[in-house]
Amino acid sequence: MTLAILFDLDGVFYQADKAIAGAADVSRWVKDNAIPHLFLTNTSSRPRSALVEKLAGFGIDTDEAHILTPPVAAVRWLQQNLSGEKIALFVPDKTKVEFSDFEIAQQDEEVAAVIIGDLGCDWDFATLNRAFQLLMSEHRPQFIALGMTRYWRADDGLHLDVAPFVMALSHAADVEPLVMGKPAISFYKAAVDILARDVDQIVMVGDDIRGDVNGAQQAGLKAVLVRTGKFREVDLELGIKPDVVLDSVVDFPAWYESK
Repeated sequence: MTLAILFDLDGVFYQADKAIAGAADVSRWVKDNAIPHLFLTNTSSRPRSALVEKLAGFGIDTDEAHILTPPVAAVRWLQQNLSGEKIALFVPDKTKVEFSDFEIAQQDEEVAAVIIGDLGCDWDFATLNRAFQLLMSEHRPQFIALGMTRYWRADDGLHLDVAPFVMALSHAADVEPLVMGKPAISFYKAAVDILARDVDQIVMVGDDIRGDVNGAQQAGLKAVLVRTGKFREVDLELGIKPDVVLDSVVDFPAWYESK
């Protein structure tokens, strides 16, 4: 049986702006063997076209169809559930291209969904309060969070990510978000649907014991943990049991071919 593969990106194929040694060879191995696969990332601050360009800089040749991001998963959900409805977007301008099939509401228009991504320094009180007011409208639109990452590390230190703003809105408006991003089952379900495989025919490869391994396993997938990126040995003491632990994604083809 040929397993389809879900690959995390940051921490598996590269770390920050540095490629992980030998990782590009794995991407070529997947492509040369025509193995069904997707690259998964929680980023909502850039479109897939930018990720394709970034990966090319690391020697990884792919296209937008093989990349699943929270905006892409959200669009799939919207198409299946709220097709033709107006939406409110709180995402960076360059990410809005992923939602080009939908009509973006103007300031005071009623919406069917409020979508929150990583706005970074563009958050201010007025913007956050507008999202709150929309969620509190009589219509009670669907609340969609593009991931639940709490923070990330930049050159100048730690920065807040999307989760703190989602949690603030969730608490204030008393509404639970539909999360699109690892480790949410909804995100993995989108990947399964795209690959058109049963869950027991898919394996996830990542460096995050919770987001990649536990999230995938909760969705019914196999999960491989690599000792690169954010991996720490203490991760193996958390009670989450990967199907296998490898030193690097470079070791994955040998494990895969032995199955």
